[in-house]
Amino acid sequence: MKTARQNLILNIIKTQEIETQEELAKHLIDAGINITQATISRDIKEMNLIKVQTADGRYKYAPNSGDNQPKNLSVLIRVFKTTVREIQTAGNIIVVKTMSGSANVAAEAVDSMDIDGVAGTLAGDNTLFVAATSQEKAEEISDALKALIQ
Repeated sequence: MKTARQNLILNIIKTQEIETQEELAKHLIDAGINITQATISRDIKEMNLIKVQTADGRYKYAPNSGDNQPKNLSVLIRVFKTTVREIQTAGNIIVVKTMSGSANVAAEAVDSMDIDGVAGTLAGDNTLFVAATSQEKAEEISDALKALIQ
């Protein structure tokens, strides 16, 4: 439940400008997650979320991409491990099937891991395409990602 909730929080803050914990709670409740302010506060701390300034001068929650990246990466990897359902290779493309709504976080995890041979990622709702620089690299990356979810 915690991983799914944190995955949903990442999706919400990437698609909405969330300024307060109360606003985040409303989105979670609307998504069917019964949540308390204390749990949101713990999730924000554990996920290492920060507030960044928007173009209009307000502040919103965002993943921290600064000095604490390893802590943020560990959250992304945990979400990746728990939401990925299948990994297969098609030429130099790795196709990663995830739980519904989880492909964007899986893509961010792959991007954040800075894997040698990854040319880029493209995510939909439940499918992630990872483009590798060669078919050989695709096999290596696929094997590494499969080992990660074991």
